[in-house]
Amino acid sequence: MITAEGPKLIEYNVRFGDPETQVLMMRLKSDLLPALIATADGALANFDLSWRDDAALTVVMAANGYPGRAETGTEIKGLDAAAAADGVQIFHAGTKREGDRVLASGGRVLNVTARGRTVAEAQARAYAAIAKIDWPGGFCRKDIGWRAVAREKT
Repeated sequence: MITAEGPKLIEYNVRFGDPETQVLMMRLKSDLLPALIATADGALANFDLSWRDDAALTVVMAANGYPGRAETGTEIKGLDAAAAADGVQIFHAGTKREGDRVLASGGRVLNVTARGRTVAEAQARAYAAIAKIDWPGGFCRKDIGWRAVAREKT
């Protein structure tokens, strides 16, 4: 935060949040479990992580009312069709299953992550998958990745 006395640090998180981790997992070619074991054993420096060259992008879908009082219990449909898209993975963050139905159970509910040769392609895939999700009780921002897409054009 910039103050009259200069910059002030209020909080510093040393862990990735869900969206930051999910784009990395979409690009990771190596098996994650051996990498985690190597980390626990202090041998990660000797472990060869392999990455895809693709770009990845995550769009968070939130329940209406978020970031305030989020509306819960609303049904989410179309997830299978959305997840069937090439290069797309849907991560559940605030959902619960009731029988055959998937319901929102939190504020940040779904993270739709997609890979593509470019950020623009990953963005298009993510938003195309979101278009297949039938969830009147939720929303997402429509501008995710716009700066990176603009940089690709220059």
